[in-house]
Amino acid sequence: MTSFRRADSVRSARYGLLVIGESQANDAESAAGKRMRLRYAGRCRLCETELPAGKEAVYEPATRTVRCIVCPSPSLGATDFTPTIDSPGRVQVSLGTAGASARREYQRRRTRDEAKVRKRWGPLGGLVLALSEERRSTRVWKQGAAGEERLARRLDPLASEDIAVLHDRRVPASRANIDHIVVTRGRVWVIDSKSHQGRLRRSVEGWLIGPRIERLIVGARDRTELVDGVLGQVELVRGVVGNVPVTGVLCFTDAQWPLLGGPFTIRGVHVVWPRRLVKLLTADQPGGIEVAAIRELLAARLPPA
Repeated sequence: MTSFRRADSVRSARYGLLVIGESQANDAESAAGKRMRLRYAGRCRLCETELPAGKEAVYEPATRTVRCIVCPSPSLGATDFTPTIDSPGRVQVSLGTAGASARREYQRRRTRDEAKVRKRWGPLGGLVLALSEERRSTRVWKQGAAGEERLARRLDPLASEDIAVLHDRRVPASRANIDHIVVTRGRVWVIDSKSHQGRLRRSVEGWLIGPRIERLIVGARDRTELVDGVLGQVELVRGVVGNVPVTGVLCFTDAQWPLLGGPFTIRGVHVVWPRRLVKLLTADQPGGIEVAAIRELLAARLPPA
């Protein structure tokens, strides 16, 4: 369940930054930022963690924002990232919980809907709720969460030294999330789980005359915007991992597939069902990717939603 929104940059004046030792700050100041202590509370621009007054943070002059000391710099790539180690040889990585953010949104909407009904009907509110169905706009969040959870049950057994699995990652400075990320030796897979129902097919126009246009059709509706959403997630993850190959996937957990034909790609995005996705991941050609390092980088830059 994904929606992309951008937040305005937070200005440094808001925080009243106090430099810890002028000589230290001069030495530390660089494109990556300088270490300071906050006079007023702020928020990390990468993971959106609340930073209380008095806490040390990194001020980035180029963007006039602050971030946690443990958050990697935006300019870091996979090769120069150093994970935080809390004990010898052990790196703390939160793998996330599949469907967590979608289920929270469902609960929020359900509570809001019930409150409206009870306010309108008073003592009869409980009876009205018992006899009525949930709003479709609320119910789809529960269905989406269930689809992510079912897909996670297929992905989690793949975890090994050669495959890493992350779930429900939050996009910093946004309400968006990425359902699943899988790291293999050959690439990073960005997976958007969808619980849409209906028969899937690819429509292609402009073979000989005009530009080639590919559309994703679910049932009788054009849902090509789902492909655009995955491509946006792919670009975001590519900005984190640098030169590591990144591939997008739309995985439909409840859709119907034609008797003839099978999975297909649209603009480089694979459109598959869960079992086919597992086969796609395990058959990926091995490369030189350090799976653990990329997993830790992604977990730090894209925290659990």
